[in-house]
Amino acid sequence: MQTEARDHGGNLDAAMRRHGGDMTRWIDLSTGINPVPYPVPHLEPRAFTALPTRGDMEALRAAAAVCYDSRAHVTPMAGAQAVIQAVPHLARPGDARVLGPTYNEHTAALGACGWRVAEVTTPEALAGADCAVVVNPNNPDGARYDPARLRALASQVGLLVVDESFVDPDPELSLAPMLHRGPENVIVMRSFGKFYGLAGLRLGFALSGAEIAARLADLAGPWPVSGPAIEVARAALGDRDWQRETSARLARDAARLDALALRAGWSLVGGTPLFRTYATPDAAAAQEALAQHHIWSRVFPYAPGWLRLGLAGSQDDWDRLSAALG
Repeated sequence: MQTEARDHGGNLDAAMRRHGGDMTRWIDLSTGINPVPYPVPHLEPRAFTALPTRGDMEALRAAAAVCYDSRAHVTPMAGAQAVIQAVPHLARPGDARVLGPTYNEHTAALGACGWRVAEVTTPEALAGADCAVVVNPNNPDGARYDPARLRALASQVGLLVVDESFVDPDPELSLAPMLHRGPENVIVMRSFGKFYGLAGLRLGFALSGAEIAARLADLAGPWPVSGPAIEVARAALGDRDWQRETSARLARDAARLDALALRAGWSLVGGTPLFRTYATPDAAAAQEALAQHHIWSRVFPYAPGWLRLGLAGSQDDWDRLSAALG
């Protein structure tokens, strides 16, 4: 079976093969991961040596529920990607529609499991699908959708999947706080690694009704996330001061990046506080020019003028980016 090509940011190995330099010389702006991560606390040896207990998992679920202001059932999994991989197994394959263009793993995962997948360009076109997928805010154009409108859409589809991987700085967009009121055919997925800058922990969450949560737990198995991930996430999800300060910094840095792009002659397509997508005369040429400075970016096969950049972290990285953009 032929499946959708899985094209991603974060492919720094390919950049190094083409342009040289080791990992320490490159600034990877091809993803939307916070470059100033949550400070990892001291972890007791037990986090590494013992299997997570039911109590550990319940404490993680509770921390996520409070952080996301949700009374829905919370299923921890090994990243939002693990939720994407599980979704096609929640129903018999049928007609799936994905609101796009967007993160291509949704289409790829559904297609690999026998679903007939079509990309549509308006939320209204999702109606009637056996499975409908919306990324909110969207990656890569930053399109935003009213959560109440999405909740109403659920009555018109078999299964509604709302990917909120980039919603943390914009909690007003989240459907999670209203999930407990139904309907029962909705899954909201949240990424931990992007906002907290700890993608290597491989942690994400699915928020849903009880029946879907039980099926996801069966698919995930008894130990879906690691002990270190549980301990770090419990601390981070409860750290409201860090969350507020980080959201404010991300907003400032996104505006700073926009100013550099405008100076380079690019215009903003859209984005989130974690990444920005710009219209350029030739995105491949712009990516190549940045790569000469060991700065990696993201281009899209369906939009030859679009270039996406994540945020720089250190002042040195900002200075190098500013110099590269001229």
